[in-house]
Amino acid sequence: MPLRLPGRRVRDQIAHRRESRRTLRRPSGFRIAMADTLSQLAPEAWDDVVDGESWFFSREYLAMLERVPPAVVEPRYALISDAQGPVAAVVLQWAEVDGTRLRPLPKSGGEDDELNPLRRLVDRLSRPARAAFASRLRERVLVCGNLLTYGQHAVAVAPDVEPDSVWPAVAEAIYRVRRAEKLAGQAGFVLIKDIPLAANAGVAQLGDLGYRGVETEPNMVLALDPAWKTHADYLAGLASKYRSAVKNQILQPIEQAGLAVRAYVPAGALAQRTHELYLGVHENASLRPFTLHPDYFAELAATAGARVRFTGLFAGPDDTPEALRGFIATLSDVDEALAYHIGYAQNDPQGLPLYLRLLHASIADAIALGARSLSFGRTALAPKARLGAKPQAMQVWLRHRQPVFNRIVRQLVGFAHHAEAPQTNPFKKA
Repeated sequence: MPLRLPGRRVRDQIAHRRESRRTLRRPSGFRIAMADTLSQLAPEAWDDVVDGESWFFSREYLAMLERVPPAVVEPRYALISDAQGPVAAVVLQWAEVDGTRLRPLPKSGGEDDELNPLRRLVDRLSRPARAAFASRLRERVLVCGNLLTYGQHAVAVAPDVEPDSVWPAVAEAIYRVRRAEKLAGQAGFVLIKDIPLAANAGVAQLGDLGYRGVETEPNMVLALDPAWKTHADYLAGLASKYRSAVKNQILQPIEQAGLAVRAYVPAGALAQRTHELYLGVHENASLRPFTLHPDYFAELAATAGARVRFTGLFAGPDDTPEALRGFIATLSDVDEALAYHIGYAQNDPQGLPLYLRLLHASIADAIALGARSLSFGRTALAPKARLGAKPQAMQVWLRHRQPVFNRIVRQLVGFAHHAEAPQTNPFKKA
């Protein structure tokens, strides 16, 4: 049988893939300094690049994370320069993902059932098979960004630099970090998170290097009217049926149960109780890529200072740890606030709307912080939409070190689904 050469289209695809791999290994022309700790990089250079950017790029925040690191997360950093000086700062994290951090679905399923095919597969296995799967599923992931936040906290660009121009150098930095870690074990996936879909032109350049974008659940963002000075002003802006629902179904039940909403500082025993409430929510999550350090909340409060507010639901007049039934941390970041961390008592015997009351507490805190918007993050899209939050489309970008797996990633991207936020406008019509 005569040997048939591949068609021109196939040959072109092969040539394109080979050239992409050469490009990945070819220097970008930038100078790149890499470090395991932020103190190894020139502090003035880092500060010049991140000036005016998110607080999550600041040296004080990143040093705090090094003092109280989340479980299975290790930081890495890169500072990118051209002939004129530093142009970009890159935050990276090594994370180890294993099957023990996948929680099986409850018997009744769940609203995100169809969104988690891997979790559904695990849930269908027998208990011994599930344990075997969990023990063998282990993957090192290099994350460009911050697993503890939502939003683009991966790359900060100097004020006088075109943001899209630095992404080839970011790809080179990621490649160098991954190659430098071979002694600790190969990294399968590289993940760049969280890129707003409306501003993905820079990272989209990496499509020729094997990266593929996956649209995730949106970030729910509430625009805060400058005329609102208190939570009561926000309520006054709601249409009557939504305002009545908030008062009758959320605010009054909490008040009638004797729970008081108060600000507090998570220190000492209160910090321990805050961590316990966080763990109650965390351990019920379907995917737990990390677990916060027990001292994290105390360190966050001390480091962030006035930019963060912890608000608790207390059963009684005293701020004792035993009285704390729930908390939410709201953090001011440039002109935005984040409903950042939340925790509350699970299986509340009274069936109180603790979660929803805490979301309203975050709205009050964001207004007090002078923010223009409040970011609620992903998940629980419907309750957040009823608050008036609108979806901000987000992407993560993935790449696997093996070309064969990259082909699988491309196919998985085509089948990826996520929940859509309902279209809700709870405010009065203009």
